[in-house]
Amino acid sequence: MSIVFVPKKLRGKAKINQETIQRLLDENDQLIRCITEYMQKGRAVECVQYQQILHRNIVYLATIADASPDSTLPASNSTFNETSTPTGNGHGGT
Repeated sequence: MSIVFVPKKLRGKAKINQETIQRLLDENDQLIRCITEYMQKGRAVECVQYQQILHRNIVYLATIADASPDSTLPASNSTFNETSTPTGNGHGGT
């Protein structure tokens, strides 16, 4: 059973730490492997329960990420200026 299942009396009180997140990621890895294996064997019906658990885990992780005050996006534009240099004399190639 997924570790995302938390009794109602404990919901909202659980401490989220790196270990919990890593366990979820490891569980998701195993779920994807199971889903892939069942799909290769043509047993799509059995995949549904694992897909539902995977979906719930992903939504839970996304909720944690959205609520995290220290989450920052990587600077994807940091190399833009380094790779986009004008050609010629610096006047757009004229």
